[in-house]
Amino acid sequence: MKKVLITGAAGFLGSHLCDRFIKEGYFVIGMDNFITGDKKNLQHLENHPNFEFIEHDVTEFVDIKGDLDYILHFASPASPIDYLKIPIQTLKVGSLGTHNLLGLAKAKNARILIASTSEVYGDPLVHPQTEDYYGNVNTIGPRGVYDEAKRFQESITMAYHRFHGLDTRIVRIFNTYGSRMRLNDGRVIPAFIGQALRGEDLTIFGDGSQTRSFCYVDDQVEGIYRLLLSDYIYPVNIGNPHEITIKEFAEEIIKLTKTKQKIVYKELPENDPLQRQPDITLAKKLLNWEPKIDREEGMKITYEYFKKLSREELFKSEHKDFKKHIKK
Repeated sequence: MKKVLITGAAGFLGSHLCDRFIKEGYFVIGMDNFITGDKKNLQHLENHPNFEFIEHDVTEFVDIKGDLDYILHFASPASPIDYLKIPIQTLKVGSLGTHNLLGLAKAKNARILIASTSEVYGDPLVHPQTEDYYGNVNTIGPRGVYDEAKRFQESITMAYHRFHGLDTRIVRIFNTYGSRMRLNDGRVIPAFIGQALRGEDLTIFGDGSQTRSFCYVDDQVEGIYRLLLSDYIYPVNIGNPHEITIKEFAEEIIKLTKTKQKIVYKELPENDPLQRQPDITLAKKLLNWEPKIDREEGMKITYEYFKKLSREELFKSEHKDFKKHIKK
């Protein structure tokens, strides 16, 4: 039985990856410090014979006993609300955390896949975004802590590959949605659904003409899994290329939830991307991968998940108290 370490295991994507690798017959070691992850995302695996959990902050030295075949580094805050609350931790997990896990991969002779992001493209001047586009990033803006952490993560990963011969993979993840998303993480899908369920008007930042593309979590996990097992060492976009404006998406949410909320407009945050659409030509060619689940189907599943949340979860203003995780 091959063994895989998944960091950020209690997060949205990390927990789904744990499920997938267990299903594929791997022994999974999940690691998380719960700075943004949620223990409930892993409760169903608590007594599984092929799952072990380690509570640990990957910015500290990481050691795993015994052999290790694969590492998937998904530990990171991943939403704009996090960047403002825990900017230093966001930078550290992308830099120190990645360094520690690359060192572990080298010591174990393990293949490592790091989770990069479409945010490396910043507010793109090229549309759709291809992997050879270098991006348009404001290094000192509020989103820079995440964008630059991920750009550094890619650079140090390639340095370990070139200098140490480490077996590496890089996935650039575009907007992904599905069950286990944090309701109050600030991203558009949980924000709109949460507002609809609470009977609030839907808030659009800017005029709503900015675009996004949304990939259902099962499709995203399939792309990541195929990339890990491929022979390709350079970044690959994994996302859904079907583009929609935020205004159109808000109207879809109102129709889906059968609510009568209005749409209200607020000022666009600094450096918020105006366009975000992946070019997945490379993923199609290399991995024979493309999304299978359309937005209408995926959103129905996601909406049903959020509807089942308790009233307390639905109305609390913040997901978690970040302060207890912050070290001086």
